[in-house]
Amino acid sequence: MIQLITEPCYGEFSSTLVAMHQLRYRVFKSRMDWDVQTSGGMEIDDFDALHPTYLIQVSDSGQVQGSVRLLPTLGPTMLRDTFSALLEGQPAPSTSFVWESSRFAIDIAADAPKGDHGITRAAYELFAGMVEFGLSRQLTDIVTVTDVRMERILRRAGWPLRRIGNPAAIGNTLAVAGYLDISREALASLRKAGGLSTPALWTPLVFAAA
Repeated sequence: MIQLITEPCYGEFSSTLVAMHQLRYRVFKSRMDWDVQTSGGMEIDDFDALHPTYLIQVSDSGQVQGSVRLLPTLGPTMLRDTFSALLEGQPAPSTSFVWESSRFAIDIAADAPKGDHGITRAAYELFAGMVEFGLSRQLTDIVTVTDVRMERILRRAGWPLRRIGNPAAIGNTLAVAGYLDISREALASLRKAGGLSTPALWTPLVFAAA
């Protein structure tokens, strides 16, 4: 299940958000050793202060297992304001039809259920949730900065990244920027590959607070 949490709901889901920031610390600081901002065992950066939308993957037992952050490109984005070198001189997207995803993270057991190509169902759920969110907002694409390892996973999942430019070394990561298609065709492909028979997003307020 994917919980969609928008700024008006932060208080209601405060414990879930804390667990998400702790997950991000485990993934990005402890496991990947990225140069990220941390506090009290949580990974939090300046873009979390911009009231993003979060998609949080939760197990049947209520454990936070994955998350991704979404921001409109009409405001500040990591691509424009932090990783502009990856644009290779091209303008950063700035349109209501494209949002940016960042801080995609999964932290689950090695024997967790998997879909096609050895990719976890939790990852497929998050991918599908991103597309479902995009369709609800009439987006055409999601833009993202990721590393080439994640790019390969996206390709195997059937949701390939359309590169903006060539990969470049950023810290200890080989990073690349690109677009992910938001379409019903992409959603159908991800649901099939992940063995998902129902929508991924759980939206108690049905986007009314978004």
